[in-house]
Amino acid sequence: MRPFLTLLLLIALVAAAETSVRFSPKGGCTAAIIAEINAATNAIMMQAYNFTSPSIGDALAAAARRGVKVVALQDNIASHQKNFQGPKLMAAGGAVLIDKAHKISHNKIIIIDRQTILTGSFNFSENAENSNAENLLVLRDHPALAVSYIRNWSNHFAHCLPYTPAPPLVSPKAKNK
Repeated sequence: MRPFLTLLLLIALVAAAETSVRFSPKGGCTAAIIAEINAATNAIMMQAYNFTSPSIGDALAAAARRGVKVVALQDNIASHQKNFQGPKLMAAGGAVLIDKAHKISHNKIIIIDRQTILTGSFNFSENAENSNAENLLVLRDHPALAVSYIRNWSNHFAHCLPYTPAPPLVSPKAKNK
């Protein structure tokens, strides 16, 4: 009888796991990401290549303001892009770190409350939602996968450096006044 109970427990665990996928352009990837961020209660761990979507930046900043611990690991070069949302997140109390250990930090991962994983080719940008052919995979209640993603995120966190926004450019005319 015991193996039967083990099998029932395993079936229940697999049945509890949930997977969904979205595709862009205009496939609702950004809306799905924002819905997951809005549902966060404890922690959001992000790894990003592009992080220029104002609406995703707004959702992460709102999460930080409501007390969710938000930490974003960002590609070094992409952190210099126009519309980079890192300063917005930091102003709301989130943390932004830069991964300079790799030529490109091409991860696109958000881990929410240590149990929901958002991943795929989808960059956190408006182009990803509106113009590019990309995908977003949402994985809920996959404990072994969550442990792997958290371990990977933690390995990158260990070598990241704090993000320091570049000072605004001052025109030569303004300096002479």
